[in-house]
Amino acid sequence: MITSLRNARVAEALKLRKRALRDKHRRFLVEGAQAVAEAAAARPSPLRDLFVGPDSALHPAAVAARHGGIPPVEVSDQVIRALTSTVTPQGLVGVANMVDVALGELPDELSLAVVLFAVRDPGNAGTILRTADAAGAGAVVFSEASVDVYNPKAVRSSAGSVFHLPVVRDAGIAESVDALRAHGMAVYAAGTQGDRTVYDVDLRRPSAFVFGNEAWGLPDEVAGMTDGVVRIPIPGAAESLNLATAAGVTLFEAVRQRTSRGGGSGSLEDLISGAAHDVRSPLTAVKGFVSTLARRWTVLDDGQRQAMLDAIAFDVDRMNGVIGELVDASRLAAGRLELAQEPIELGELVGRVVAAAARNPDHPPVAWEGEGLSITGDPERLRGALTAMVQAAAWWGQEGSVRVRAAARGGEVEMEVSRASTDLTPDEVDHLFAVRRPGEGAGAKLGLHVARGVAEAQGGSLTADVSNGIRLRLVLPGPD
Repeated sequence: MITSLRNARVAEALKLRKRALRDKHRRFLVEGAQAVAEAAAARPSPLRDLFVGPDSALHPAAVAARHGGIPPVEVSDQVIRALTSTVTPQGLVGVANMVDVALGELPDELSLAVVLFAVRDPGNAGTILRTADAAGAGAVVFSEASVDVYNPKAVRSSAGSVFHLPVVRDAGIAESVDALRAHGMAVYAAGTQGDRTVYDVDLRRPSAFVFGNEAWGLPDEVAGMTDGVVRIPIPGAAESLNLATAAGVTLFEAVRQRTSRGGGSGSLEDLISGAAHDVRSPLTAVKGFVSTLARRWTVLDDGQRQAMLDAIAFDVDRMNGVIGELVDASRLAAGRLELAQEPIELGELVGRVVAAAARNPDHPPVAWEGEGLSITGDPERLRGALTAMVQAAAWWGQEGSVRVRAAARGGEVEMEVSRASTDLTPDEVDHLFAVRRPGEGAGAKLGLHVARGVAEAQGGSLTADVSNGIRLRLVLPGPD
C-alpha cells in the first residue's frame, strides 16, 4: 500500500489538480465509482492508472479496470483524500488521457448538440454534459470562456458522460455556431427574453442550443449569431431556472418532440412520471428521517441514530437506482445504450441483489438456488435488471420467498425469478414491461421496461409467465 504523497505515481497524479499541468500532460483525474467504471468500459479505454482506497480494491469498478489491463494501486485514505475534491471520497481515483475532439472531428450526422458559453460553475457544466448524454445529444462544445471540462468537479458531476459523447474544448463561439450550421443544424440561444418558447420551436429537425453564463446569460452579440432566442415559460414567481435545470427542460423537450406523444410504453411523459413516482417515496422517507434526527438527536441512543442513518442510506440508494433507470430508459429510446463486456460471477452478483433486498424490512426473503455460473456482460446493468425482476416478483407474487435460479442450457444462461401465487392474468403480462404511470399498479414503474431493453441489447430476452405464480425469465448468451 502506498501511504506517501511523495510517491512518484501519486505526485504525478496530484499535479493534475491544476489546469496548466493537465494541459501539459493531456491527462486528468477521474473521481468516484461511476466515472471510473465508465472510463474502464470505454473502448478504447482512456484510463491509465487507478488508485483505490483500503476498502475499494474489490469494488466492481476496480475489477473492471483490472480486467481492462489497468491493475489498481492500493493507497491509504490520506492519499485518496489528497487526490479528490470531495469531503467524503468514494475510494477510487483514476488518471485518464484527455478525450476531447476538435470541432472538425465532430460526427457527420448530428441530431442534437449543446454549446456552453462562459459557463463557469463546474457542477453546472458537468450536469449539463450528463443531461445532454441522457437526451441523446451527439456533441457538447465548451467555449474558450467556459470552465475546463476536465475540472475534477465537472468530471464528477458528469458521472462518466464525458466518456460517452464527443466533447469539444476551448472553442471559439463564432466558429462553434458556424460548425454546427455546417452540419445542417438550427442553432438556438437559450434565454429568458426569447420571442418564442422552447415548446413552439420544431425540434424534430437537427438542433443545437447555446447556454450562457449562470449570472448574466448570453451577450446580445452571441445571441445574434444564432437562429433565434427561445425561452422556457415560467408561470411562477421565480425569476429564472438554475442553468442545469433549464438545460434539462430544453433538451428533453427535443426528446419529447422526437418520441411518442400518445402515452405509449416508451413516451417521455411516461418515463418522467414513472421515475418521479418511484423517487417520491424514498425522498419522503429521507426527509422524515432527517427531520427526526434534527429534532431528537439528543434523546436518541446510538442504536436508534444508526438505524435511521442506515435507512437514509437505503433510500438514497433507491433514488440513485431510479435515476439510473431513467438515464438508461432515455438511452434506450434514443438507441444509444452501450453495454460493458466483463466477466460476471452470477453467484456474487445475485448475492448483492439479495443483500440489498434484505435491507428492506418489508421485502419478502430472497433465496438463491443457482449454479456457479459465469457469463460476460455489463455487471451493473445486469444487477439492475435482476433487482427489477426481484422487486416485481415481490410486488406481484403473494406467497412465500422470492426464488432466484440460474442454469446453463444449450449455450445460453437462463435466470428465473419467481414467487408463488399471483392475481395477474396472461393478458396483463406484457403490461409489466411497459413504462407505467403513477396509479397504474404497484411496483417500480421503469424497472422491467429498462431490464427488458438491457436484455435485448445484450442479445437475450426477458419474458414473464403467470400460469403458476409469477415467473420472470432472463435468457442471455452463455460464455464463449
